[in-house]
Amino acid sequence: MLIPSALRERGIDRVHAWTIPMTTRFRGITERSGLLLHGPAGWAEFSPFWDYDAEESSAWLRAALADATAQRPEPLRQEIPINSTIPVVPAVLAHRIATVGGAGTAKIKVADPGSTLAEDAERIEAVRDAMGPSARLRIDANAAWTLEQALDALPVLDRAAGGLEYAEQPCASIEDLAAVRRALDIPIAADESVRRAGDPLRVARAEAADVLVMKVQPLGGVQRCLDLAEQAGLPVVVSSALESSVGLSAGLAFAAALPELPYACGLATASLLTGDLVDDPLHPRDGVLPVGRQAPAEAPLDRHVAPSDLADQWQQRLQECADAL
Repeated sequence: MLIPSALRERGIDRVHAWTIPMTTRFRGITERSGLLLHGPAGWAEFSPFWDYDAEESSAWLRAALADATAQRPEPLRQEIPINSTIPVVPAVLAHRIATVGGAGTAKIKVADPGSTLAEDAERIEAVRDAMGPSARLRIDANAAWTLEQALDALPVLDRAAGGLEYAEQPCASIEDLAAVRRALDIPIAADESVRRAGDPLRVARAEAADVLVMKVQPLGGVQRCLDLAEQAGLPVVVSSALESSVGLSAGLAFAAALPELPYACGLATASLLTGDLVDDPLHPRDGVLPVGRQAPAEAPLDRHVAPSDLADQWQQRLQECADAL
């Protein structure tokens, strides 16, 4: 692929477009694709979702540039505890996948248009049954509820879980998050209100969340995430943006450099892809993932090379984002 001059000047010397099918529909998509950028510090991933415009996606490019051209912060830990991620699937399948990788925490997707509240509760009950009474269960509504819907649904799902660790982004607005937090005795985590906000710290100032969910690519890189976390003064859960193992390793670097890490992280999402770009994908063992930079291998990279039409789309997107920097 052609490398925009602004990136070449920063030391980017190789770019590869890739695509990998998902194991199941997740976040409304069935295929994940993106670019790998190589620079002086190694390989990095640039994979904004297609519903993000060039301006918003440029933060993802800043993250990739930083990761490819600068050394990562010194890690304070070598392994990161992770949560399993349960998509909107039937309860019997949720029960089966809840314990894969040995995690002691699970994040269960809820509030999908194709799922009822009763089905969400059944899915949560199945995960609790599979993981046992000591497991921590959290849910993610992806900002799907109104304030009224959240106030009705959360107590039902809290009972199904036998107590939720937290509810992630039940509503879209910061004002509604704050109202839910005041009304219910259920901790609230903010995701979209951080990564898709012009001011990622507003949610903390508004006292609208107990926990911040932070993702390296949307927020502009590992070091920027560390700076934001310090300014926010709230506990952080590091989560993925459905990256390949190359991109996931940047999230692990962020989690490894945080002064404190009280929650399991949502970085065990490589299992949601049918393949990967490395020889040894980042699949958890005994509930943890190792810290360390991941590099693509020739065989899997060839296997998942993007077709020419998709590569052309990524070429155009890369140029647009480089122009927006």
